[in-house]
Formats: sequence, structure tokens, C-alpha cells
Amino acid sequence: MEQRSIFECLSEIEDPRRNNANKQHEFVDILVIALCGMLSAADDWVSIAEYGEAKKDWFAQFLSLPNGIPSHDTFNRVFSKLDPEQFMDCFLKWITSIRSVMSKEVIAVDGKTLRRSHDGDHKAAIHMVSAWATESNLVLGQVKTAEKSNEITAIPELLEALALKKSLVTIDAMGCQKSIAEAIVDKEGDYLLAVKDNQPKLKEAIAASLSHRKPEIYINPLIDFHEETERNRDRKETRRCWTTTSLSKLDMVEDWKKLSQIALIESERTIHGKTSIERRYYICSAALSAQELLQSSRNHWGIENKLHWVLDMAFREDECRVRKGYGAENLARLRHIALNLLKQDKTAKIGIKNKRLKSGWDMDYLMHLLNLKYQS
Repeated sequence: MEQRSIFECLSEIEDPRRNNANKQHEFVDILVIALCGMLSAADDWVSIAEYGEAKKDWFAQFLSLPNGIPSHDTFNRVFSKLDPEQFMDCFLKWITSIRSVMSKEVIAVDGKTLRRSHDGDHKAAIHMVSAWATESNLVLGQVKTAEKSNEITAIPELLEALALKKSLVTIDAMGCQKSIAEAIVDKEGDYLLAVKDNQPKLKEAIAASLSHRKPEIYINPLIDFHEETERNRDRKETRRCWTTTSLSKLDMVEDWKKLSQIALIESERTIHGKTSIERRYYICSAALSAQELLQSSRNHWGIENKLHWVLDMAFREDECRVRKGYGAENLARLRHIALNLLKQDKTAKIGIKNKRLKSGWDMDYLMHLLNLKYQS
């Protein structure tokens, strides 16, 4: 598929403003200035409008700007009315055109609440469920849900929008649902699902199947084992993983489409002389070794470290008070576009926060980001 620029995809979004007579600014101008502002450390509509004024002469080189730079009220009004499904479709078209599909790449799915997007008792905080490609370092898509409990309904909607072929989809216990496993397999992907107390019988069956585990390499081909240890100053962590394709103790195995193995991961942590042990249980449709499954489970948390944490630290997402209409959801998607552009740049050997500052200072660097060609 031919790569498409983000500008091409943005130009296909329908202008949500109905009254042509009162339009003082071109719709595409508003979108481009907002994206450039987001890339350049402007985190809300006021700062984006001020950024636009500061860079007005630069924008005038390629935007029409019939009435100058839009006000912050205009940005707020337009993005609060912008159809989030159209914006999502724009995002998906762009990301699909630039993404290289890697065999068995881990796609981590998890949710994050935009904490300041609530409006007292009138509007709950926005909760976004996102998909993160751990090898490509790309946000692949996101769907809004009003409450954490609704992730179960939001995840299938997100999966339906994604290309999952050859990928391994990892989801925490909230997504350990038969329908979700089936949806992944139907799209030619595989799943690695955490099993907790929301599936008590399944959890008990996995624990029983691996109750006689030993921390050593097995001769029995039905059981695979891997162990690794990590030391850091006063912290030592040993991770052990057992997998088995013997599913005789799982009465419900037929309920989970293509279920091929179960796993137990044990983490033994010693910090300042105090030791704790945590055990986690998994079901998987792929044929993974214990080492591969352990690594895949660890890759899942890249969505926390490389996406959610970065959105909070580098984009100050949790401090954003945009609430009107679809504004919070659309601004979150604008952050995801900016993050993808910044993550894919390999020329600046600095963190995301400083890349955003550099984008605001160095217009050549900003143009480089906007016209970046992705390796296939």
C-alpha cells in the first residue's frame, strides 16, 4: 500500500460547521495548525492559538488563512463538533498506509482515563482504549468508552478496526472474554490473555494443570520452562514461565477458540532484603515457547511505559481540562497522531518532550516530521 501523508488523510474529514456564511477560517487550516501546535508542545486550545499567531508568517506560506489565525474559541468549537468516528477513520487510513506488518508483533490493548475530562456530576471522565504495536512503536487505534467497566464492549469495536493478521494481541484480564478471543482469531491474529478472578474456573484449572511445576528444564515435551533474572542495585527479580499444551484439566477448552496452551508466570522480587512472589495466569492461541511467551507478556506493558506514561509526562494529558462536546476525545486522538510522528523520527536522539520543544523552535525539523517517509 502506498504511504499517505497525514495531510492527505486530514483533508478527507468533513467540516462539522453547517453555516457556510459564518465560516471565517478554512477547516483544513484549523486541523493543520492544531496538529503542528500539538507537535510543538502546545497542549490546549489557548496555547495552540498562540502558537499559530507566533508562526503566522510560516503558516501563510502554505495555508490560505483568509482571516488570520483562528481564535482558541474557534479551535474549541470546531473540535467539539468534529465527528470522532471520521477522525478515527482518518487516523486508521494514515496508520495503515505507513505501518509495516511484522510477523507475531505484539499488539497491546489497554485503557486509560483522561482524568480532567470530567465535568462535575454532569459528564464522566473520558476513558480511551488504545492498541499499541510494541515493535513499531505506533498507536494503531483508539476507541472511547465512558467508564472502565465498558472496556469489554469497547475492545471488540477497536479490534474490528485493526489489521491483526500475523499479530499477537495481548490484553489484561478485563479482555479475557470468549467473544474477544474469537474476534481476534477470526481476523487471523493470535491472542495472549491474562486470566484473573473474573474467570475463576479457568484460573483454577490453569493452576491445577501446573500445580506440580518445577523450576527446571523439562524432558516432557508438553511442558516448557524458562527463567531469567534481572538485578539492579538493591533489587533482584527472577521471572519464571511454565507453558503446557496439555489441556485435559480444562473442561471449558472448547469455549475458547483456537486455545492451544496455558501458562503460569511467577515473578519473585527481592527489594532491600524483602521478597515477594506474584503469579499470573494466561491462555494463548499461538505456539509459543516459554521464553517467547514470557517476553510477549512483558512487551504488553510497553503500552503503559511507552504510551500512557509518555502521554502524561510529555503531553500532560491528565492535566488537560478540555471537556466540551467531542473535544476531549478528538484532542486525545490529535496527541496520538503527534506521538506517532515523534516516535518514528530517528534523527533527534532526545526524548519526546524535547522533540516537541525542538519542533516548536526548529521549523525545518517540524517539516521533517510532517513529511517523514516510513521504512517498509
